[in-house]
Amino acid sequence: MSQATWTISELAREFDVTPRTLRFYEDRGIVSPSRAGRNRIYAARDRVRLKLALRGRRLGLQLAEILTLIDLYDRHHGSTTAQLQHYADVLDTHRQKLEQQRRDLDETLKEIRRQQADCEALLRDRRNGVRPDLDTLAPHLPIN
Repeated sequence: MSQATWTISELAREFDVTPRTLRFYEDRGIVSPSRAGRNRIYAARDRVRLKLALRGRRLGLQLAEILTLIDLYDRHHGSTTAQLQHYADVLDTHRQKLEQQRRDLDETLKEIRRQQADCEALLRDRRNGVRPDLDTLAPHLPIN
């Protein structure tokens, strides 16, 4: 029984990535294609590892986290309790980090909206001939 193999073009097309992306993952040790002359030949293991890596990237995981999860997958040949627990822990940590980033972004956006409103009010005042004093302007001036 022959094992399925893929060329770099076939995998790139299947996963909608560039051959350069596949070479990047090869450089990082995620995939290890064999060679037939100058051509890379990817086995089923490479395809699974690529799929896991791309899933991790979509989730926003760091390359080191992705490698750890892939290596854990390889060592245990699929789902084990330890692997699933580790994955759940990584996802929980990543989710918490993203939720904090969202809170930080919400705060920043709130401050931007406040600054925009203040700036627009000052512009209206200037158009109406009102000249605010320096103490009124200072909190709204751009920082250099």
